[in-house]
Amino acid sequence: MEMAVVLAILGVLLRMATPSFQRAILRSREAVLRQDLAALREAIDGFHADHRRYPESLQHLVEKRYLRQLPVDPFTRRADSWLTVAAEDEAGGIFDVHSGTDLVGLDGTPYNTW
Repeated sequence: MEMAVVLAILGVLLRMATPSFQRAILRSREAVLRQDLAALREAIDGFHADHRRYPESLQHLVEKRYLRQLPVDPFTRRADSWLTVAAEDEAGGIFDVHSGTDLVGLDGTPYNTW
């Protein structure tokens, strides 16, 4: 009987803790996404400052050693899903980058607009 009561209490505690745990995981993925976007944008800006043009691709940043490797998008779990924004000048290249997911963040904004 005592064992059943203990298991019931543990079950209730687990059901209460699960949403908090899932929210914490989502917050950590959002933090990783913010850091990855900041690193990619810094590399793009550094490339532009050095070459006076934007890189043709994100892989070009790796080839020129502005990044060691392309980061993996924490929501798509792929390094090739980044959405790139082309520069509006005649030289072209990548001006900005966003996440490739259609999911919406905890703040209500889509990740692909960050």
